[in-house]
Amino acid sequence: MTCHDHAKKKVRSRPALLLSVLGALLLCLVPGSGTASAHGSVIDPASRNYGCWQRWGNDHLNPAMAQQDPMCWQAWRADANAMWNWNGLYRNGSAGNFPAAVPDGQLCSGGRTEGGRYNSLDTVGAWKTTDISANFTVKLYDQASHGADYFLVYVSRQGYNPTTQPLKWSDLQLVARTGRYGPSQNYSIPVSTSGYTGRHIVYTIWQASHMDQTYFLCSDVNFR
Repeated sequence: MTCHDHAKKKVRSRPALLLSVLGALLLCLVPGSGTASAHGSVIDPASRNYGCWQRWGNDHLNPAMAQQDPMCWQAWRADANAMWNWNGLYRNGSAGNFPAAVPDGQLCSGGRTEGGRYNSLDTVGAWKTTDISANFTVKLYDQASHGADYFLVYVSRQGYNPTTQPLKWSDLQLVARTGRYGPSQNYSIPVSTSGYTGRHIVYTIWQASHMDQTYFLCSDVNFR
């Protein structure tokens, strides 16, 4: 789905928010913006900013969000462009040394990438979760069909509490590493785990193939 398609969907479903939708469409047309460059993100289990856009993109001015979805509320207030540009959370030139590029406590913002646009995603709290089982599939949408040198999928260790603790590299356990994926718009990464219960973070690293461009994506989950 293109930015234009997303914008048309918003106009049809919430005519009262036409001005904010037009603003989103303008972002799609601005050269160099994350959405205009057409990158991607994990859409299931939804990354933090994709989930906030998915749930509230049609209604992001609704004050009810503050009670119903407070982590998204603070994220929209901090920088709405992080939601409209849900597919632009990446860093260039990490050279595979991810802990050096992305310090502890900044994993969900990709090390405060893009001038700090995504900093709110590092905020500790009760983000909305997606229910998953021990065996699940990470689904990623790549609008630009960059391909992947590989994907790394981590799950936060049992005992780590994402509602009270900043995420550190030492909190993550690698559960899947893939080989190359050819250019496509949709990727599926099967993951098998055991021993996880309750709330966790699934952390996906996508090393794109077209250049040294790496995506760092936090998805909040609940293991059933």
